[in-house]
Amino acid sequence: MSGAGATLNQLNLAVRDMHAAVAFYRRLGVDLKTVGDGRHAAAQLANGMLLELDTTDFVPEWDAGFAGSTGGTTVLGFSLASPEAVDEMYAELTGAGYRGHQPPYDAFWGARYAIVDDPDGNPVGLMSPIEEELKYWPPRPPGTA
Repeated sequence: MSGAGATLNQLNLAVRDMHAAVAFYRRLGVDLKTVGDGRHAAAQLANGMLLELDTTDFVPEWDAGFAGSTGGTTVLGFSLASPEAVDEMYAELTGAGYRGHQPPYDAFWGARYAIVDDPDGNPVGLMSPIEEELKYWPPRPPGTA
């Protein structure tokens, strides 16, 4: 292979309900815009990454081998400004009816961390900045630290 290595610049999610998915990600501050007939939405994130949502009936138009979406196989990580912001976002999302996958806790890598499932069952990580002085080893299960 010549030239530089591949760069991850885009994440596509297959969603069952575009309206529900867009509402969830907008709560996280993602400014998704729907396109065309409403089966596609996209947002350019602040870090340059492109997040795209496609309904499961639209995906086969660009992926002939698409066998359906099961969700839950990849964690989408969102950074938040502080440990308190993680707790607040988790409370906001679970209070709005989204499933809490992992309540906030102080993770072994030095960040406050929580996971909430999006409407399609994709785990969405909420993480504060890493604080070196809060790191510990070996890891312990969440809630035992």
